[in-house]
Amino acid sequence: MKYLISVLAGAMSYGILSTIVVLAYAEGYQLGEVVGTQLLTGCILAWLLALYTKVREKREQRTQSTTCDHSTVSRDRLTWRNRILLMLAGTPTVVTGLMYYQSLRYIPASLAIILLFQFTWISVMIQAVSKRQRPDKVTLLTLLLLFGGTVLAAGIMGHGAAHFNVLGLTLGLLSAVSYSMFIIFSGKAVPAVHPVYRSAWMITGGMLLLFILFPPYFLFNGLLWGQLLLFGFLLGLFGAFIPPVLFAIGVPHIGGGMAGILGAAELPVAVLLSSFVLHEQVSGLQWVGVVLVLLGVVIPELYKLRWRKEYTITS
Repeated sequence: MKYLISVLAGAMSYGILSTIVVLAYAEGYQLGEVVGTQLLTGCILAWLLALYTKVREKREQRTQSTTCDHSTVSRDRLTWRNRILLMLAGTPTVVTGLMYYQSLRYIPASLAIILLFQFTWISVMIQAVSKRQRPDKVTLLTLLLLFGGTVLAAGIMGHGAAHFNVLGLTLGLLSAVSYSMFIIFSGKAVPAVHPVYRSAWMITGGMLLLFILFPPYFLFNGLLWGQLLLFGFLLGLFGAFIPPVLFAIGVPHIGGGMAGILGAAELPVAVLLSSFVLHEQVSGLQWVGVVLVLLGVVIPELYKLRWRKEYTITS
């Protein structure tokens, strides 16, 4: 049960981010400052955890008198080629954050998170095209639920498409495309390395790219020591530190399928916070759309779990 709660809490942490970003914008902070402090604090926390993990592993090695944990040794052998690959794999998260956070300037947070969640079907379509496989019936049903849920959750039925900012909608969808690429690439980048070390190097790569695009003037002009530090710490804590740690703890024990289902908790948390904290209007029809989107995320994962269970029983 504790592993289920771990993954659930990690997903819910992601849902907090959009509300914090909108509050930071309300204080006058800019995109580069918000994302920069998030990645800076997240990077510091990630490397502190990596240092703690390394010290603990060395302590465990000393207690082993006759045997050697080969998996631990292999995880320590990170070449510079592996480090560069991990840093490159972390760059799509920066693009995702920039697109997603910038969309919050033009559209409500409740809509931005809906658009980001389109990564579910975008990932499916990218893999279908790359493998030249036609989507099955379950995938088609998922796409239908996601499309219908998005239309309702976005409020298009009530306001009309012309009510929304085109730039904001475009940025929201581009964040979904970027996040889809991150999911595809991150799973293939040096998978044998310990998740803590992978996370630290990926965040480092993302931070370096961001500082090239948006030089970190906030480190020298005094902005960092105001409210920006609080916003950056919260974003780094809930966005770059807590979820990877909790996922690393829980996912190996509950499996990727269940983790995908629990990961959908990010959506209702973000919509609820945008409603109660930011006072955005979310109608009953929009909540129906949110439920449909959640079903679109959950159904394929449940199908995979059922298929694996039946396969295990028959074999």
